[in-house]
Order: sequence, then structure tokens, then C-alpha cells
Amino acid sequence: MKPIVLLSDARITEFPVRECGEPLVDLRDIEPIRLDTRLADDDGAYARVRATVADRLVAAQTQLPRGIRLLVIEGYRPAGLQERYFADSVDQLRAAHPGWTREQAHTEAARYISPPEIGPHVSGAAVDLTLCTASGVELPMGTEVNATPLSGDGACYTDSLEIPAEAVENRRILRVAMTAVGFVNYPTEWWHWSYGDRYWAFASEARHAHYGTL
Repeated sequence: MKPIVLLSDARITEFPVRECGEPLVDLRDIEPIRLDTRLADDDGAYARVRATVADRLVAAQTQLPRGIRLLVIEGYRPAGLQERYFADSVDQLRAAHPGWTREQAHTEAARYISPPEIGPHVSGAAVDLTLCTASGVELPMGTEVNATPLSGDGACYTDSLEIPAEAVENRRILRVAMTAVGFVNYPTEWWHWSYGDRYWAFASEARHAHYGTL
């Protein structure tokens, strides 16, 4: 695998943002998009993304082979929730590795959950998703959505070959559809794709990000 740039990398944290003010839209109102409710919240934040992200998800759906659907798990994540997730992860890592500094734990945590000040989800730019059949049966992808690199073999890394051949092919199908419409992937998480945030801007060599923290 090629070297991975983490979300905590200074090249990401220092990337300029020119907030465009684009609103969040609710994917539940967009018929071509299929949503899963496992992370549903009372306010419906999980179903919201920036308008252009929603448009590109619809476009990505058209890139998939007949009978295969995108299944969105989570879009926008409120900043307070992101802060809690990240802090809990840092605390767990320091408990598991007493010799680590907070900085070391911060860097390692960023392999699979974004620091809250950068988070693609908190800007409405990111989606966690997978593939399913027309009837809603999830396709084998090698790990569950939201598995972590800490689970052992790195199978959640997008380019991992330590997974069954069928899952490798399904990840390829997802990657082709998402990259065709401008999304970028966070390479430690096969399910995480974004457009318009700092990580997208860095990976796509844009001059600036379009979306900042909401």
C-alpha cells in the first residue's frame, strides 16, 4: 500500500477552507438514495449532507452495476458527538498503551476517526456507506462498516488484500463509482468517502476546501 496521510497530518489541518455556505439537505427526501437507520438520531443529522454531496451520491448510484445500490449509514455528525468519539478513542488508546503520550494517542486515533476540528462528517462533506442488493442485503466488503485498524489485521484499510476475493471486488466496484463522480476515500476506512472538505481538497489537489465545520 502507498503511504497514508492521516487526518491529523499538518498538511490537512492547515489546508485553507473557503466556506461556501451551501446548505445541508436530507437524503431521506432523495428517492435514489437508500439509507440505513443503525446510526439514526432523533434530529435526523445522520441523513443530512451538503447539497452537492447529495447530488454526487445520486450520480455515483448511476455508476453502479444493475442490481447494486449504495447504502448510506451516516452523513453529517454534530461537532459535539465527534468530539466525544475522538476523546473516547484517545482515552482507550492511552489505557491500552500506558507509555504513549497524548500526542501519540491522538495520531493513532486519527487513523480511524477524525479529530473534531477537521472532521469531514462535521462539515457535512462525508458519508459512511456500503453496497447492497436491490432488496437491501449488504454485500460482503471484508469488514463491517466502522471496523477499526485496531481490530488487528488492517482489513478495514481500503486496499487491503487480507480479505476474501469477493470483498476485494466489491470494494473495487464501490471505489470506481465514487471516484468517478469526484469523491475521495480515507484509506484506512473503505466505507468513508467525502467531497469538498480539507481531506478531499488535499487529495484532489484543489486550492481550498469548500466546506468547514458546521
